[in-house]
Amino acid sequence: MSSKAKILLVDDRADNLLALEAILGSLNQELVRADSGEAALKRLLTDDYAVILLDVQMPGLDGFETATHIKRREKTRNIPIIFLTAISNEPHHAFRGYAAGAVDYLAKPFDPWVLRAKVSVFIDLYEKSMRLREQAELLRRQLSGDTAGRADGLGGELIARLVAVEEQVAVVDKLTAESGDDPMCNALAELWQRVGRLRSGLDALNPDA
Repeated sequence: MSSKAKILLVDDRADNLLALEAILGSLNQELVRADSGEAALKRLLTDDYAVILLDVQMPGLDGFETATHIKRREKTRNIPIIFLTAISNEPHHAFRGYAAGAVDYLAKPFDPWVLRAKVSVFIDLYEKSMRLREQAELLRRQLSGDTAGRADGLGGELIARLVAVEEQVAVVDKLTAESGDDPMCNALAELWQRVGRLRSGLDALNPDA
């Protein structure tokens, strides 16, 4: 896992992005800029983010439309979005933000300490989630290794049993050849074919055996 979480900052104004970087710089995380909704969606195609700070008023795709696209994608739908807006403080704007999938909605000018605290919470959640994912993957690999080990042990046991069968069939083959019993010889030839197919299958499963 990377030592730093990525935070996506989405705003069409460079001065707003600069202000966000100044506020969040002390968190010592990776701050990624996007100057439009379209640019934000492209960033989200390749990287994972702990949280998205999304301006509402932008040309092209506005914040609400961008959030809707984010929530439609399987890969990004669970990334928390904090809307930042200067539109107004009226309840219906906040309602639209929450309806678009935001976890929070802050009206400008917002308290930098409040924003930093909220982002810190989501970073902490993200890091814990990543650690749990790594532990789950490690457990999966260990279980896969154990299963492979059991399979190798079983394969070895089957080969040992097959060797014993081959030795017994060889003894019968010798006795049958000496007796001159054609039907028995034919049946034994078919048995050898079956043993051969079984040997080929086990050798394919255990190439190093």
